[in-house]
Amino acid sequence: MADLFNEKAQTWDADDRIRQLSAAISASILQHVRLDAQMTVMDFGAGTGLISAHMAPRVKKIVAVDVSEAMLDKLAAKPEFHGKIQVQCQNIIEQPLDERFDLIMSAMAMHHVQDTDRMLERFAEHLKPGAQIALADLDEEDGSFHPEGTEGVYHAGFERNAFKACLERHGFEDVRFVTAHTVSGDEKDFPVFLALAVKGPGTARYTTSS
Repeated sequence: MADLFNEKAQTWDADDRIRQLSAAISASILQHVRLDAQMTVMDFGAGTGLISAHMAPRVKKIVAVDVSEAMLDKLAAKPEFHGKIQVQCQNIIEQPLDERFDLIMSAMAMHHVQDTDRMLERFAEHLKPGAQIALADLDEEDGSFHPEGTEGVYHAGFERNAFKACLERHGFEDVRFVTAHTVSGDEKDFPVFLALAVKGPGTARYTTSS
């Protein structure tokens, strides 16, 4: 399969809008998820590691999963990640990892996955009981967020109640949403949610901040 992010990877970190969005999602995860130094984390759709950069100092290990080798090459070249992040260029929906995590986080990757129901099933399989998810993506929109003809975009965002129902079907509990960021477009704004949940049975480990 062609790497749709091969060219984008070269300038990804220099894009101010991407950096602002990544910083806002990272801040929201840090606000609402309690991290600790023993946690192992999957960063799904990790890209160049803009989210992982904020989490790596606070956890034991991050496995950066992506199907774009070019994006992961950029991540792997960053010296601050050495010894803390394992790079995995793999489609875990078709080929699961032999590892279970305390947290799966993702930022703006889910709309690039055709079968999100299967994706959430895989997330549940990759988590320890009581582990967490922190998944950020676009609220349902009219398709104008991406330029017309953009390859690899399968969803124009997600409706929160429908996404919540899908999470609950796969055994997630304590599902809640916060708005992590709003992307300002030329003609409209695009809210970005952070979905938080726990794999049952287990106790939520959210922070008390609102």
